[in-house]
Amino acid sequence: MRGLCVLMFIVICFSCSKETSELSYTNLKEYININSNIDTDVDVIACAASNAVDTDITYIFYYPVPGATEIKYFETSNVQDDKNDFSLYTPVNLKIEPVFNGYLERFVREVDTEVWCIVSYKFGDKLRTSNPIRLKHKTKPTEWTDAVAIDLREKTMPKFSWLDGRIDETAIYFQVVTDASNNLLSGTYTYEKKFQYYVLENVVLNVTRSTPPELIADDHYKFTLMGVSLDNWVNLVIQKEFKIE
Repeated sequence: MRGLCVLMFIVICFSCSKETSELSYTNLKEYININSNIDTDVDVIACAASNAVDTDITYIFYYPVPGATEIKYFETSNVQDDKNDFSLYTPVNLKIEPVFNGYLERFVREVDTEVWCIVSYKFGDKLRTSNPIRLKHKTKPTEWTDAVAIDLREKTMPKFSWLDGRIDETAIYFQVVTDASNNLLSGTYTYEKKFQYYVLENVVLNVTRSTPPELIADDHYKFTLMGVSLDNWVNLVIQKEFKIE
């Protein structure tokens, strides 16, 4: 009987400890304060876009480096809040979906209110956060299209070029080339409206983890582009399949 009481005491203490830990912060500022080891040199790469059909649905995309843990999402109550005041960001539990078979991930938000949001995760013992992301799914919904020019004259090194869409506020472009199984082959950022697979001359940020394979004749591939504004909202998404002849 004494052993049972001791066991119950341990379980109760563990439960209380877990509950205290989970409730030890109510906003991003408090969460940062209890994680004293902050990585100020590396930001979480993240941006957001509205669904192609239903603008009540917003996707918050992020790149989780291999080994990332404790991935969290925080948001303000409205867009009038100071985006740099971390005490105004509260944690929200959202569904997470894989993108490009898990190379990227995204939170799925189904609320019509526009807000500022931030994504965080831990890498090793360090906490990393994204820059503030301005959701604009009502005022400037993301444009989804297939309007990209693909030059296949250099068969294994196609060239892609595009124009801005109806919202001319893009600051940087994220390009992804995937295979027929939706596996990411290359992921790059440019300031220019052009990219050649796999030439890095105009690439300003590269999330490709290893040298991508040479494209194969008669195989099918897909090009995806996101045009991202300074406040990390995706103005334009381009998706188009192509085949190496």
